[in-house]
This record gives sequence, structure tokens and C-alpha cells, in this order.
Amino acid sequence: MVPETGDVAEATGVGDEGGGADAAGAGDATVLIEDFGLHVGQAMGWPPMAGRAAGVLMLSESPLTLADLMSALGASKGSVSEMTRLLITNGTVERYKPAGSRQFLFRWRDDAWLGCLRHQLEQTVRLRALAERARSRAGTLPAGQRGRVRQMADYYDFMVERLEGLLAEFTDRSASPGVEPSA
Repeated sequence: MVPETGDVAEATGVGDEGGGADAAGAGDATVLIEDFGLHVGQAMGWPPMAGRAAGVLMLSESPLTLADLMSALGASKGSVSEMTRLLITNGTVERYKPAGSRQFLFRWRDDAWLGCLRHQLEQTVRLRALAERARSRAGTLPAGQRGRVRQMADYYDFMVERLEGLLAEFTDRSASPGVEPSA
């Protein structure tokens, strides 16, 4: 379900003046959110709703309540709760309760892309550990099976090494003042 432009405008803070360029901004936000739902969701293996929730939170000028997200996404409480949990696990969104508030808020992390990369590295390290355990137990298997297990271990060694390098490089790049990401 495509959210109404007004719901997106309210949730993201784009276009809430009504009419003109701000209204166009709300339409742009709606298109971006739908693109996130389709492309980010698909690329990450997430349901489209998770991609849309990521889009709403990334474009939002302020933290959102669960009710705000439900309205912006036109989705049920259960669906939005599940999708925000997925985004938190993947390192892009944080849930917190401000002092004196009764409601939790959700916001896009300032370091969301680093969080996403850290999550990928953590999961790959876990798979490398599995591959190492498999390699240590594969000694009595036939040669073909041992070879597949060795390839798995080699793959995850390679991936962890590269992801650690990417994380270090992106961390440095993100910390450099005045460095804008390439278009």
C-alpha cells in the first residue's frame, strides 16, 4: 500500500506547509520511500515494508513514534513493530525512550551505514566460525566434501578480511570532515 502524500509529509517533515515546492517534496519523498521498499528491501532480503520503513525514517527530520510510522506506512502495529526490529538488528535504526516520555521513538542512526556494515561483518564472522568448526570436523569425509568445506572456510576468511578493511576505510572516510560521498 502506497502511503498518502500527507502521511509521508507529516512523518518526514517534507511538504507540510501545503502546496508549492513543499508539496512536490512530499511527492518526491513518497517516490523515494517506495523505491526503498522495492530496491533496498529486495537487495537486503527484507520485506518491502522494511525498506519503506527505512526510507521513512531516513527522510524524517525528527524521531517518530510507532503510531507515526503506522500512519506514514499505512501498516499495522504488528507489521511496523516487526520491521523496526529488523532495522534495529541490521544497525540502521535505533529505538529509545526520551527522559520523561511514555513512548519509544525510532530514528535513523547518524552512523546507519557503518552500523549496517558492522552487522554484515558480525554475521560473516559467525559464519566463518561455523566454517572453521566444519573444517575441523571434516577430516573423515570424502575428498569432495572436504573440498567444499575448505572452500566455505576460505570464502569466509576472505570475506571477513575484506569486510574488516571496508569497515576501517569507511569509518575513516566518514570521520573525515568535508568529505562528501560520491554521487
